[in-house]
Amino acid sequence: MEPMLVAGVDTSTQSCKVRVTDARTGKLVRFGQAKHPDGSTVDPQAWWEAFLEASEQAGGLDDVSAIAVGGQQHGMVILDEQGRVIRDAMLWNDISSAPQAVELIDELGAAPAADGEPEDRHARGISRWVRAVGSSPVASYTLTKLRWVSEHEPQHAARIAAVCLPHDWLSWRIAGFGPVDPGEDAHLDALFTDRSDASGTLYFDAASNTYRRDLLARGLQSAAADEPAPECLQAAARIVLPAVLGPQEAAKVKASPSIAGGAVDGGCIIAPGGGDNAMAALGLGMAVGDVSVSLGTSGVAAAVSERPAYDLNGSVSGFADCTGHFLPLACTINASRILDAGRAVLDVDYEELTDLALAARPGAGGITLVPYFDGERTPNRPDATATLSGMTLRNTNRANFARAFVEGLLCSQRDCLELIRSLGAAIERILLIGGGAKSRAVRTLAPTVLGMEITCPATDEYVAIGAARQAAWVLSGVDDAPDWPISIDAVQTGTPTPQVYDAYVQARG
Repeated sequence: MEPMLVAGVDTSTQSCKVRVTDARTGKLVRFGQAKHPDGSTVDPQAWWEAFLEASEQAGGLDDVSAIAVGGQQHGMVILDEQGRVIRDAMLWNDISSAPQAVELIDELGAAPAADGEPEDRHARGISRWVRAVGSSPVASYTLTKLRWVSEHEPQHAARIAAVCLPHDWLSWRIAGFGPVDPGEDAHLDALFTDRSDASGTLYFDAASNTYRRDLLARGLQSAAADEPAPECLQAAARIVLPAVLGPQEAAKVKASPSIAGGAVDGGCIIAPGGGDNAMAALGLGMAVGDVSVSLGTSGVAAAVSERPAYDLNGSVSGFADCTGHFLPLACTINASRILDAGRAVLDVDYEELTDLALAARPGAGGITLVPYFDGERTPNRPDATATLSGMTLRNTNRANFARAFVEGLLCSQRDCLELIRSLGAAIERILLIGGGAKSRAVRTLAPTVLGMEITCPATDEYVAIGAARQAAWVLSGVDDAPDWPISIDAVQTGTPTPQVYDAYVQARG
């Protein structure tokens, strides 16, 4: 039997990856990859060109029956009436809008406190944002970037006809849409997205599946104000926002046959796509009770939950997932580069760092690293620095230093897990992924610090796999996503050492 093929696209910060996959088995058939430009602002045309190059490397998409795009979250793509990109997209890692995030919080906190609300205006604003959309403003989120453009580039803000995210824009282009001449219809109403990516904008409530145009209006203010101006409310009402599709709902438009599905009867279906964290969860086959801990440059702990999470302190983002559930997520700025800092201090490679760390006893002889090298997001301490405490003449040696760096990394991720657990999300299985998870020291010590058995999936392109799995799901028309197997490298066990995390909590305060 000829395989039915689907394509999963991962349009990440660094590159575009295209995975052509057997829809029935999940097996890789072909693969292509092309680099994206560096930087925190990017012309979306570069994503389109990278997609075309990656698709060509993957042998083309003529024989693909369904396609889905997973993408970097939060990036702001603004379009004019002709479907032209107004300015370079501001990505999640563009922190220019940090002051605007504070403004948005304080504005929502302006009204007097109701019963049970914090007396402090800023804390009250955070609480109100979380209750409204599940998350509180930080510079990463789309709405803060809209506010920055409104304040600093009013000539661009005045032209906004549609706002979308990187994965939304690429899906729209795959459907054959793009810039048109004046007077022609750009079909902005054909834009679509999904709950997971929309939940990272700050103007979509995933619990009720509705856009909050009153909050969008706050992003269109050109100056701080406790209430949005009437003209901002009017603009928010007319701006096109992508239709939010259900987890297995096909877009109303199909892929342009010149892009995908040209040799397939009926053409190529386009699935909703999603944000990268949610797509990775789908690629890993995560279900309620599962938590992934991803150790890249940053650290991300994400749990699949049946209920929305509301962290009124704003540390946990209340995102949605790609299956109709929710994905409470906590992120640290520092993760695998903590290991790099340890290597630099000790002048060793990764294996030597591992050997030293495993030669020391739990607790590193009393030395504790609080690894906030570049400030921290969880907990929110942007101006913090790292501290190494508890050193004596007896315990100051290379093995204890190495152990302290590995334990510090794991304890910071334990902070994220504890926050998610405190919101009622079940944590029954931990999947350890990302570049930092390749460290033998991290794998060995993770169960002892995190207090649970650790599952280590094989290194793979889980965002692209998740996108392909979603495409196969939509194509099948059945209720549940296909049950594709994933490869497990190891299941790590170990005796919990609660004293290590207790000492860390005391050290970080």
